[in-house]
Parts: sequence; C-alpha cells; structure tokens
Amino acid sequence: MVDDPADRVADEVADAVLDGNAVAGALASVLGVEATSIPGRCAHCGTVSMVGALRAYMRAPGAVLRCPACGQVVLRLVETERSVYLDARGAAFLRFDR
Repeated sequence: MVDDPADRVADEVADAVLDGNAVAGALASVLGVEATSIPGRCAHCGTVSMVGALRAYMRAPGAVLRCPACGQVVLRLVETERSVYLDARGAAFLRFDR
C-alpha cells in the first residue's frame, strides 16, 4: 500500500481544527463580553451558529473561524503587539443580547 502525502496533509489539517471556544479569551477582551454563546449567521450559506460552534483554525498568523455547515470563513482574528484585528465580513450578523 502506497502512503499518499495528500492523506497526511489532510490528517494534519483535521487535527488542527478546534472549535470557536479556542478564541474565547481573545474575543472577550476585544468585545467586552463572553462571545462563544453569541449567535451569528454565515453570510455565505445562511446557517446560524454560535461562535463557539465555528471551526477554528489556529495555525495561521491569527485565528480563522469557519462555518461548520459550508466551511467558508466567517471571522478572522489577528493579535499584534499594538492592535487586535477582527474581520467579520463572513458574518451576515452577530447578535448581542442585552
């Protein structure tokens, strides 16, 4: 049986996937609220998920959170020494209850 390098890469990517809870602290420091229970709608497929249910990829310079239904990017979070960047272009909305 031949070992396919593509299978190893796919396994490494699958092993690197966490859930949105992995960025809970960073989101709380930026938004001032516990964010993993905030619902949001994917701008790509319309699926509503809690931020904590998004798939988090942490091996980039920041965190990339993807929709669990369609796999498209919903949120990006990058922390530098002086700033935090939160890109939510992939979210049709994030709902913050009062």
